[in-house]
Amino acid sequence: MTDTSKAQAQARACADSMYAADKASQHLGIKLLSIEPGRAVMTMQVREEMLNGHASCHGGFIFTLADSAFAFACNSRNATTVGQGCTVDYVKPAALGETLTAVAVERHLAGRTGLYDVSVSNGQGEDIAYFRGKSYRIKGSLLPE
Repeated sequence: MTDTSKAQAQARACADSMYAADKASQHLGIKLLSIEPGRAVMTMQVREEMLNGHASCHGGFIFTLADSAFAFACNSRNATTVGQGCTVDYVKPAALGETLTAVAVERHLAGRTGLYDVSVSNGQGEDIAYFRGKSYRIKGSLLPE
């Protein structure tokens, strides 16, 4: 097995372990489409109970989708990693029934810290939000060493 395929297998095992314990993502119907070291793609369908007073998806749910993708991307190397801070910019509303896709990409990883960009798009491929997260590695691992 090559180093690349080992890293990919480890990322998948980490994601499977995390998702099994991630009751928030499960409850919201967030699904993991793909995972690789430093990268995750997740989706969520906008449901009626996710709508705000303007009949568009509440920003908190969009944030949660982006934050979940960020979490899976930064934990893909079997080092327990938490969010240290983040920002989100909403650029377009999301409507009932739309399937949103969050793509998290690692931009920088050094020592205990990382930087990740997440774009959230609608079913037409239009970006609706941009999320930037900073990660911090703590003690422990997701899988046995």
